[in-house]
Amino acid sequence: MEDRRSEKAPQKSRYFELYDWWDCLVYSVLIVVLILSFGVRLIGVDGTSMVPTLQDQDRVLLRSAFYTPKAGDIVVFSKLSEPLVKRIVATEGQIVDIDWDNGVVYVDGVAQYEPYVNEPTYKSGTVAFPVMVPSGCVFVMGDNRNRSTDSRWVEVGMVDTRHILGKVFFRIMPFSEFGLIANS
Repeated sequence: MEDRRSEKAPQKSRYFELYDWWDCLVYSVLIVVLILSFGVRLIGVDGTSMVPTLQDQDRVLLRSAFYTPKAGDIVVFSKLSEPLVKRIVATEGQIVDIDWDNGVVYVDGVAQYEPYVNEPTYKSGTVAFPVMVPSGCVFVMGDNRNRSTDSRWVEVGMVDTRHILGKVFFRIMPFSEFGLIANS
């Protein structure tokens, strides 16, 4: 009788060990899926509209859970059937105006200090200024102002906050530029 018990015990422990491994694997995959779905996303930058802050082909992480848009944040939103990366210039209820001769952006009559832009804003779009940002929307512009399709163009226009996928907070690639992204 002792021989039978000793043979069954190791077999049972193997089943429990396999079950434990399977259980850990399932929970690990579930946690990763939840984090990537609701907390953090990886997005690639396509184009030069955010130069010098972000370069074409950079890979960045977004924080999407419990995010409230504010001026100065770099965000990714879905528009024109692809994700776009831009900086929030103004939020709902604010008035945006641009002095095209001097390249200065004004929000609620105050000239914006924007050390992150590539060059002053000389290129106008198809939207007439001044413009008020409607409720539930934000006004966005690329840091490379004269080479960016953004809220100055009717095709993009005001961005509904429900279309914002998240705030850019960390650059993954290239490794030479690895680190936190400076917002405002």
